[in-house]
Amino acid sequence: MEDSCRIAIIGGTGKVGYYIAKKALENGFRVRMLVRNPVKLAYNDNRIEIVKGDAQNIDSIRLLLKDCHIVINTLGQPVKDVPIYSSVTADVLSLMKEFAIKRYIGVTGASLNIKGDSKKMINRIGAKIFEVLFPKMMIDKKKELSILLKSDIKWTLVRLPFVIEGSETGVIKENLTDVPGTKITNADIAIFLINQVNDKKYIRKTPFISN
Repeated sequence: MEDSCRIAIIGGTGKVGYYIAKKALENGFRVRMLVRNPVKLAYNDNRIEIVKGDAQNIDSIRLLLKDCHIVINTLGQPVKDVPIYSSVTADVLSLMKEFAIKRYIGVTGASLNIKGDSKKMINRIGAKIFEVLFPKMMIDKKKELSILLKSDIKWTLVRLPFVIEGSETGVIKENLTDVPGTKITNADIAIFLINQVNDKKYIRKTPFISN
């Protein structure tokens, strides 16, 4: 991918956002990031273009996506908040169509069950616990997937186990039907997501990854 390619990042202030931006820059991409309050950014890199705004505001998303070529969405929120994953994704996809952006890479939790999964018993139990404890979030996550499935873009939705703070381990396990491990570092998530920009292996698929 040529260095004029610009990646739009949603969720840049979360656990993984900085690592994604850093890895993107290392790979020659330009980076634009949506940030609600730039003053609170824990890092400063003048190579990252900051758009001040809210993911729930479609005008903010429009400013973020204009002249971009890829969207990486790692939006996160407290589990007790009213979930907005599906509504944000719907707005993003609508504007991607407006701007003729074809590649979308998102993340969700490993507790999301999808037709064709073959999870071990312990992972099925874990997914059921999430559905019981956080029903609104899980319903919204399923709605988000449904929106992607109905779209005609080249999307990849990566299912994650527990995310831990840590550097690159050199080991990223991948599986389409079950969680291959219990955790993954945010640095390794960034590596995998940036690799998806050019990798066609998981287009319109929902891989699990772990360390």
